[in-house]
Amino acid sequence: MRRRSNRTGGLTETSQGEQGFWPSYADMMSAVALILFFLMLLSYIQNLITGNTLKATEDELFSTKVSLTETQDTLFTTQVTLETTKEDLYATQDLLAETQQSVEAAQAQLTAITADLDASKQALEAQSQQLQDQDAKLAAQAQLIADQEAYVREAGQELSAMRSQMQTIAVLRLSILEKIRDAMVDVMGDGSKVSIGENGSILLDESILFDTGSSEIKPNAQPILQQLITVFSQFLSNEENTRYVDTIVISGHADSTGSDEANRKLSTERANSVLNELMTRSGGALSRYASYFSAAGYGESRPVATNDTVEGRAANRRIEISIILRDDSIMDIVEQYLEMEVPGVTVVPAEP
Repeated sequence: MRRRSNRTGGLTETSQGEQGFWPSYADMMSAVALILFFLMLLSYIQNLITGNTLKATEDELFSTKVSLTETQDTLFTTQVTLETTKEDLYATQDLLAETQQSVEAAQAQLTAITADLDASKQALEAQSQQLQDQDAKLAAQAQLIADQEAYVREAGQELSAMRSQMQTIAVLRLSILEKIRDAMVDVMGDGSKVSIGENGSILLDESILFDTGSSEIKPNAQPILQQLITVFSQFLSNEENTRYVDTIVISGHADSTGSDEANRKLSTERANSVLNELMTRSGGALSRYASYFSAAGYGESRPVATNDTVEGRAANRRIEISIILRDDSIMDIVEQYLEMEVPGVTVVPAEP
């Protein structure tokens, strides 16, 4: 009878006894081989894992080296920055020291300015007091100015009146000269030999009254002298005119021909001849005004043109009739103006 095992490698009883051992050994060796296979597989897997780990470790080591290099670079940069920062710090410390000195100087200056302000304040207070005093003076001066403005208005009116009087005198003088000139032109019918000179005198050419070298009045000059008598009589009969007139001068003038003595004598004789005719003609109509007339001879000393030409010498041989205004009448007008009292001004009379 046989017993069999239900598992592989088990002992089987057969009719041959122990002959069933070797199959069981084969199974055991297979199991060992399988175990060895698993161990090798495990070793391979472990080696594979270890290789991967080593690769990862190498990669990590490389990364670490790169990181270390970057860290070294960063550290170098940090060191450079630190050195720069130290230099900046030293510069800042120097600047701080300078700033401290500037602050101390500014404080000293502020102290000085404060002292100046205090002094200025005191000066301002003093000036304020002065301004108050000046305000009072200005008020007084304003009143004085108002008084002076009133004076100026009054003086302006007086000045206008004085100017009017002066203009009246000038117009009066010019008027009689123009009447004399126009009267002579009417008689002669020629205005080329009678004119009003720049000095305000009537200029008569010698040929109107005299022959060359003579002091006797020509007969045909009588109508001209008669006109002079008529005009002067009318003029001097007005008291308003005579109050301004001082002298009516008949003056004779010569050119440079001949000696000075001869020219002075001839010009004086001609002036006297004209004056005598004016005083004696028309029944002595002008004799009552004889105190206003005078005669003078100047020879060649007062030329009105050059003696180097015929025309110039002819112009220098002349009789002039000049009306001299009274200084005292004009001065009266001026003195009336000067005697006006000026507000705020003390007039000190001049010493004699």
